[in-house]
Amino acid sequence: MAPERFIPRPVVLQRAGGAGGEATGALGDPKGGVTLALSLAEFNRMVADHGPTLYRMAYRMLGDRHEAEDLVQEAFRSAWKSRRLFRPGGGERAWLASILRRRVADHWRRPRPPIALAGEKNIEIGYPGEDPLRDEFSDEMQHALARLPEDLRETLLLVVVGELTHQEAADLLGIPLGTVLSRVSRARSRLREYLLAASREG
Repeated sequence: MAPERFIPRPVVLQRAGGAGGEATGALGDPKGGVTLALSLAEFNRMVADHGPTLYRMAYRMLGDRHEAEDLVQEAFRSAWKSRRLFRPGGGERAWLASILRRRVADHWRRPRPPIALAGEKNIEIGYPGEDPLRDEFSDEMQHALARLPEDLRETLLLVVVGELTHQEAADLLGIPLGTVLSRVSRARSRLREYLLAASREG
């Protein structure tokens, strides 16, 4: 039976700090010391805090639950591998969303699902059997989202589903804040038009 809510599980990955030590991402200190960037415990907390939102984003970008789950796993795996680039105190969700965005782009470029490498462990994350946004987005909404231009759809999803601030979305996309505000407004207007037309046809 599918769980009623998102149930994240601890990430099991090879420790980078040596046998028996806690895995950490290390940033070089100008004075020669080492600054811990992201511990395994902190990373697992990020999985628990942001996993459900990333899954919703991936699902709305792809329209397929299984592919969304796979890409979120890939995104977290990439995040762990690049943990040395993480800056404590920064926007965790924006950082993870940027990684997920790249994984989605890679997904569209490749002709078939990648083959898992021998010995590589998956990040185990529990997902509900139904779309977490089923009460907020109908199938008609998903179809309407698919009709939006890619730039409008992506910006809307980052802000509305990903719950990034408009400024975080602007920084992630490398565009002015005003452009984000305009895209979100136009995306909402077009969605209303599409849904109104769909209701009339129905």
